[in-house]
Amino acid sequence: MLDILAITGPIYITILIGYLTTRQGIFAKADMRVFGKFVFNLALPAMLFNAVSQRKISEIFNGTYVLVYLLGSLLTLLLGWLWCRRFAKMDSLSSTFHVMGMTCSNSGFVGFPILVLIMAPVAGVALAMNMIVENFVIIPLLLALAERSQNKSRHWLRAVGDAFVKLITNPIVIGLVMGSIVALSGWQLPPAVSRVINLFALSSSALSLFVIGGTLVGLPLKGLSQHVFPIIVGKLLLHPLAMFAVMACLTWVGLPPLDNSMRVAALLLAAMPMMGTYIVFAQLYGKEDISAAALLVTTATSFFTLSALLWLLKPTLS
Repeated sequence: MLDILAITGPIYITILIGYLTTRQGIFAKADMRVFGKFVFNLALPAMLFNAVSQRKISEIFNGTYVLVYLLGSLLTLLLGWLWCRRFAKMDSLSSTFHVMGMTCSNSGFVGFPILVLIMAPVAGVALAMNMIVENFVIIPLLLALAERSQNKSRHWLRAVGDAFVKLITNPIVIGLVMGSIVALSGWQLPPAVSRVINLFALSSSALSLFVIGGTLVGLPLKGLSQHVFPIIVGKLLLHPLAMFAVMACLTWVGLPPLDNSMRVAALLLAAMPMMGTYIVFAQLYGKEDISAAALLVTTATSFFTLSALLWLLKPTLS
């Protein structure tokens, strides 16, 4: 168990340092937005660019992995939506943001640093494919549902289109696309340019975790536990279980199974807490209180659930 804690410990200690230094006033809460902008606009795009551009395109795009992660996320979305609407009797907008918390993993800020520690060769590739699924399918679909909930006269296809237009200007998506272009073309970047990109890429892991910790300071919890609990269960248990179920069904439909490292990557990334921008999206629709509380509790709880999952997966990691 100590070797599992050696993997998860540094991740959550870094998050804790971000939390404590912000809570003690060494950094202001507003500073986290600045650091977050740096990570979002420069460090993560640079890291994704490196992960994609330095490999052959056949090594980057694993169709089976993309299909598994897409179907697992859609299954989670469907089950979460049915629970919210049929059993919890929530309105459409509240259901949308409960489901967003269940299906959108923090692949870049938390998932990638953990994968780097246990399976560095596939970490960037798995992250790139997760970004494809989340940024081009899951998030636009959820934002379209949110728009549809607020403006029922608006056609859902138009809402999807508007969400997609916003996402293609996302720096992370741009880094992914540019890295793919370089990989396809076989270009070699000038050494000076490559070193600059490497410098920004290397800053992504520690700073992204630090930002998560600082962002958690001051998030509300009081009176929200009954709303937060289903999101926690959906994100930390249902999402990885749905991924496992989809992988188990691969051979039934005649698809080749994923290799061991990609299976582990899919399960771990599905088991991550929700993305940091969950609150940002929720603020646009007045759902930030429940979303912020869910992010705080899910991130804290994930230390135990991820440690347990790594322990279960330990025989496959050796």
